[in-house]
Amino acid sequence: MKLRINLHPALRLPPITWVLIPLMAIGFTVAMVRFALGIGPISNLNNTYGWGFWISFDLFTGVAISSGGFIMAGLVYILQIKEFKPLLRPSVLTAFLGYLMVAIALLVDLGHPERIWYMMVYWNHTSVLLEIGICVMSYLTVLAIEFAPVVFEGLKWEKPAHLIHKFIMPFVILGVVLSTLHQSSLGSLLLIESTKLHPLWWTPILPVMFFTSALSIGLSMIILESSLSARYFQRGLETHLLEKLARAIPYTAGTYLLLKLADLAFTGELGLLFTSGKMSLLFWAEILIGCITPIIMFSIKKVRQSPNGLLAGAVITLLGMILNRFNVSWFGIARLNDPGYAPSLVEMSISVAIFSAGILAFGLAAKYLPLFEAEEHAPATGD
Repeated sequence: MKLRINLHPALRLPPITWVLIPLMAIGFTVAMVRFALGIGPISNLNNTYGWGFWISFDLFTGVAISSGGFIMAGLVYILQIKEFKPLLRPSVLTAFLGYLMVAIALLVDLGHPERIWYMMVYWNHTSVLLEIGICVMSYLTVLAIEFAPVVFEGLKWEKPAHLIHKFIMPFVILGVVLSTLHQSSLGSLLLIESTKLHPLWWTPILPVMFFTSALSIGLSMIILESSLSARYFQRGLETHLLEKLARAIPYTAGTYLLLKLADLAFTGELGLLFTSGKMSLLFWAEILIGCITPIIMFSIKKVRQSPNGLLAGAVITLLGMILNRFNVSWFGIARLNDPGYAPSLVEMSISVAIFSAGILAFGLAAKYLPLFEAEEHAPATGD
């Protein structure tokens, strides 16, 4: 005799949940070991490599892929381009989860999560990390406020949702300012490494480079999130809107590329593009994947209007720009008496767990909250 338990449809979780939950459990266990025994037993970091996989992936990459939130909020609320409204809520949720994952990763990295509030009391006015910390905490709060109406609507709390909608504009403006500051300040953080970061990446305009590349990353992340959610949740894809976003990527990627080459030319370091060995290979991989390929792909109208073309172009752009974040925070940094470093599996399991939690949270929000607004089916415009 078999016992069958029939769950209410609303309580049935998608199959991917049973993959994500074990990954989250493993990462949580490793994090508890880290808090109890220190960083040594679970990480290959050492005195030479104080930064490693966690910082490059969880912080530098996590912040970058969250930039779609301020881009979409700026387009819809500040520039009043209302046709992009169907993309707003998923973009804000992605940004909120991205920054939340960054904060959780930093708690593990710091090792004393109960002391994270010290930064707000014991200020170090000469540290860029102070500005970064304040921006992260403030922008995370702003994103929570921006997304709160979706939660209230899901709970049928119409009055609080209407109240936030009524006064949303100041929060949107604050969010755009904070995100702009934070995206660029990560570049400012690396300015102190002028003698360590390879000249192919170190430049006084690193803050500008970080912000410019974040625009390409944000636009690509919106396309990726929309494409995957349309496939997974079997809903219509806003191809006509994504086509317009994709049309902007050649300009953002081209601006980044021109700034990079102009900076190298101005400092007389163009020769390093071909004489730096492994560093040259990493640089060209970043440029070819993250700039040149997206410029070519998204300059073709047929690619922009194809769901598969949009998804492929977004993934390629993200891979190239993520490589940039690894280059500037890990691969391109010279170290004396370098003992070498490769992240351990248990070290990476924490990042996998945090990323899995973000995917699960997005899926639950899509299932139980009015995340996707009514779609606008407008004909695709010409060039």
